[in-house]
Amino acid sequence: MCPRASSPLRFQSSPQHRRVVGLANFLPMSIYTQTKSVAASAILLACASALAETPEALVKQALQRNPELNFFVAEIAAAKGAIRTAATVRNPELNTEFGYKNSREKSGGTTGDGAVLAFSFSQTIEYPGRIALRKAIANHDLVLAELHLEQFRLTLAARVRSLAYAMTGAHEKTMAVQDVASRTQTLNDVLKQRPLPGIAPQLEAQVVSANLLTFQRQERESTLAEKTIAAELNQLCGRSANAALIVNASPIVFTAVSIPSLVNATRSNAFDVRIRQVELARQGFKVALSKNERFPAIAVGPFYSLENAIDREQRVGLGLSLPLPLWDRNVGNIETSKARQQQAETSLALAEREVERRVTQTAATLEAKRAEIETWKTGALAKLREATELADRNYQLGAVPLTTYVEIQRQYLAAISAFNDAQKDALEAAQTLEILTGQKLYREEQQR
Repeated sequence: MCPRASSPLRFQSSPQHRRVVGLANFLPMSIYTQTKSVAASAILLACASALAETPEALVKQALQRNPELNFFVAEIAAAKGAIRTAATVRNPELNTEFGYKNSREKSGGTTGDGAVLAFSFSQTIEYPGRIALRKAIANHDLVLAELHLEQFRLTLAARVRSLAYAMTGAHEKTMAVQDVASRTQTLNDVLKQRPLPGIAPQLEAQVVSANLLTFQRQERESTLAEKTIAAELNQLCGRSANAALIVNASPIVFTAVSIPSLVNATRSNAFDVRIRQVELARQGFKVALSKNERFPAIAVGPFYSLENAIDREQRVGLGLSLPLPLWDRNVGNIETSKARQQQAETSLALAEREVERRVTQTAATLEAKRAEIETWKTGALAKLREATELADRNYQLGAVPLTTYVEIQRQYLAAISAFNDAQKDALEAAQTLEILTGQKLYREEQQR
């Protein structure tokens, strides 16, 4: 009896195997497309780098073109005008009288008519020390105006620098999201062109499509953030909001902080403290001025009069006039200025406490963010980027499950966001400490 012929062997393919077969047919075209995309990106990157502006160049432009600077410049000009006004002596006064005189004796004797003429010239002389006090107050107003301008310039520079680095971070995130979205789009196209039977492949295709939509939304949000930052940065630099702008920022290195030395530096460098100190000194001069104004100013000058009626009569002499301080001793203004002085003292004490607290908190923030940045600089981002590419290749070969593929893409984008946020917070903290203490705790990393 002849043995029964065995039936042909049937190979039961798994969902991963079917996915591999479908993707393998599409891989050459996918690689070619990605190669073209990489080449085009490299060309665009080279052109953009040639036209890009550095953060310090943008800061320089903002300090020259920002229209808000004119407000503080005008404030300084007004303070200088007030100094000239305070030092100006009052104009002299000239009084004249012209008239007609009819003179007649009671006994019915001689009568006469004639003209009457009188001139007087007077110069007001301020009480000693009053003009000097007014000049001292005006000088302190000028110092305040200059401090406000200096504070605004540092604040403007910090804002422009922060926006420039934020724009660079947003651009880097946009490029990363585009890279992830491009790979996911390629994978999604393959799954659509090569539909695979079975529930598992179909569900995986839906998961890939959903993640593609998520990545595309993140790409749009990142692009929008980049455009929003560019609009504000353009206006701070005195440009049109929709002007083209490309920023090329070098990495920043943050130095270690010493809280005691920073707190000591605030007493002489913090603008809030310096402004309150000047205001307190100015208020002291106002108290002295209000006390000085208890005494009146004196008007002194010559006079001349002529009467030509019955007889020709002339008078020449020196006149003196002054108000008598009987009821108004300037008590109200003295009390008001003293109360304002107490307020200025309190404001200075509160400002010193507030600045010390801000320096302590900001220094702690900078130290924490600096440690976080150092962790990321160990190559974690580069390894994650390589992991996304490795996961993409191995998922197409069926060696990596979908959950691993999706998770590594998400974690890569989350890591970039975390790194950019840490850099942004650290830079803002360092620049805040620079404004408060005058110490620069950051620098651009030297390119090798």
